This record gives sequence, structure tokens and C-alpha cells, in this order.
Amino acid sequence: MPKILSRDFIEGPAFAVLNEFVGMFRSDDGFARPNRYEVILSAPNGYSSGGVPNAIENMTGAKSAGDDRKASLRCQSISFPARNLDTVADTNIYGPTREIVQGYSYGEITGTFLCSNEHQEKGIFESWQNLAFDDTRTWSLGYYDNYVGQIDIYQLDEKDNRRAGVKLVECFPKTIAEQALAYGTNDTITTVDVTFTYRYWTNLATQQLNSGSSITDRLSEIAVNTIERKITSQIPKLLRRL
Repeated sequence: MPKILSRDFIEGPAFAVLNEFVGMFRSDDGFARPNRYEVILSAPNGYSSGGVPNAIENMTGAKSAGDDRKASLRCQSISFPARNLDTVADTNIYGPTREIVQGYSYGEITGTFLCSNEHQEKGIFESWQNLAFDDTRTWSLGYYDNYVGQIDIYQLDEKDNRRAGVKLVECFPKTIAEQALAYGTNDTITTVDVTFTYRYWTNLATQQLNSGSSITDRLSEIAVNTIERKITSQIPKLLRRL
């Protein structure tokens, strides 16, 4: 006759597993949340002739960190980049074929940015693109090293500590998407989608995530970025309540 397990015997391990699962949420190594992130744009310091207004000048030799920061803080959504192993079928064998790696490739990513009334954020990316070609006089192409930049994307924990991150190397805004306008959207904010292409991406090691500045500067930066990011993220909700 089979032995019947008691209810207490079953519930004990079940609660232990549940407590372990809940503990994972509460620990520093808990689950990542997609709404906890930080984006840092590093536009190139290339030089573009043509005399197009201040936005161009700010993205060239006289570029200030404020433009990068402004666009970074208005990044409403973005994705961690993909990586793909390129394969071909190995038919030089008997039986079923198999896939062998021929190379690797990286997918483009798209970021969505909130726009101010003057579309300054969109202008930043237009200025960045203008480093690749002169659309005002000669339509000539720029040097590659003058228009590629860098983008860092970080995963943050509940305390706004950087826990994971990737760096997009030699990237630039390939496509600035169209922006729809409509009378029936009076409770929304205009956004612009920007697709970035890049040469490759690398993982940022844990010890690199919070390096590069003193602890005091880093804490101040976290406080300022957190407050501004939370205010920015709440703008659409506040408008809907009006």
C-alpha cells in the first residue's frame, strides 16, 4: 500500500521555496525591472562646417555636456542591444545538416525621447547627423571618426545603483523617425524615435559601473539624475489628471 504524504510534509518545503523566491525580490540581487535604467549619450566632438545655428556648434568642437545630458534625461524608452551569431548550413556531411558559425552581427536599437516645445531634443540628433554630411552647401560626407559617438545604457536597482550596463561603440543616429500630429492627442507629449547604429557593443564590468568620479560626485549625480528622471517619467501621468 503506497505511503500517503502528510499535508504538513508537503506545505513545509513549499513555504520554504516561496520564502526563498520572495527573498530574491528583496535582496540586492533581486530581479531587474525594465523601468529602472539610465542612458548616457556621448556625442562626438567632430567639426562640421556650414554655419548652421547653435545646435550644430554645440555638437561640434564647442559641444557642451548639457546637450548630451538633456537628451539622456528625456529618454522615455530604449532597449539593451541584441547580438546574433551568423550561421550557414554545413552540407558537407551525411545525414541532417547542421549550422556552423560564420560570423556575428549586432542589431540596431531605437530610443524614444520626449520633446520640448522647440524640439531641442530632435535638433540634437539632427545636429549629430549633420556631422556625417553637409546638408547646407556641398552635400559632402564627413569623416567617420568625426560623427561616431558612444552610448552607455545601465540597469539600475531599487536604490538607483548601476548593476549592469552595456556600451555602444562607434554609434550614431541613423534614422530620425517621423512624428505624427493629431488634434485628438491633447493629453499626450510629442516624442521622437531615433534609431542608432553602431559597430559593436561591450558589457560594462561591475567594477566599472560606478567608477570615474569620487564617491561624493557620484552620490550627487545619482540624486540629481533620480529626481529629474522621476519628474520626467511622471509628466504624462500628470497631464492625464488635468
